[in-house]
Amino acid sequence: MNSLRNPRIGYARFMHHGAPAWGRIDFETDRIHVLSRTYLEGVEPTGETVDLIRSSVELLPPCLPGKIICIGLNYRDHARELNLPIPKEPVIFLKPSSSLIGDRGTIVYPPGVGRLDYEAELAVVIGRRCRSVPTEAAPAVVLGYTCFNDVTARDLQHRDGQWTRSKSFDTFAPIGPWIVSGIDPGDLGIRARLNGSIVQESRTSNMIFGVAEAVSFVSGIMTLNPGDVISLGTPPGVGPMQRGDTIVVDIDSVGTLTNHVA
Repeated sequence: MNSLRNPRIGYARFMHHGAPAWGRIDFETDRIHVLSRTYLEGVEPTGETVDLIRSSVELLPPCLPGKIICIGLNYRDHARELNLPIPKEPVIFLKPSSSLIGDRGTIVYPPGVGRLDYEAELAVVIGRRCRSVPTEAAPAVVLGYTCFNDVTARDLQHRDGQWTRSKSFDTFAPIGPWIVSGIDPGDLGIRARLNGSIVQESRTSNMIFGVAEAVSFVSGIMTLNPGDVISLGTPPGVGPMQRGDTIVVDIDSVGTLTNHVA
């Protein structure tokens, strides 16, 4: 995996000649280098490039996870906002891969849902198969980081008393726009903007369980495979979205994930 760990390299999935393709992003030139196979299998450029900025490239979810593991209540400032005690260990739940959409994808407000919430999050993408990873070894199994929105039907969450239905509708896992490696995730600014106004703002240094702790904890429960996603919880300011809204998750050094609600 050493070839994947150069300073701030991006990896993307995108539509190319009418089919999904894999690419490596050069942020200095804003070009995608088309790869002959998934970056999880090794970086093999075809020699073809695509203009990331000026072309109408359609970005897809940047990975195809077998599972999406999310951590609840993982920001100290969010726990204070809710007047809840700091968890002693991560509280995890799953979202199905069928809920994934990419950057600029549409979040569908399901019929019968009374309140639909945004939750801006930093997510980890796993780079190689692993199990029971020690905390100090966790960085070696991480491919990189991406933006995530843990969309939640809040009224259903409260009604059910557990989280599966409220978190699992199709389109409830926006992710992207790409994966970034070669950055330190320990103190990044994270924000959500609803129709242009900042509604969530914190730093990843406020996380209770950081990347290494989260990867170690989750891998002690289940085998993690390449492309699996661990999303690391949301800061304070969670709130509702309406049809017609635009929600943006913006994380320093990672990128900006934009989705419309319909």
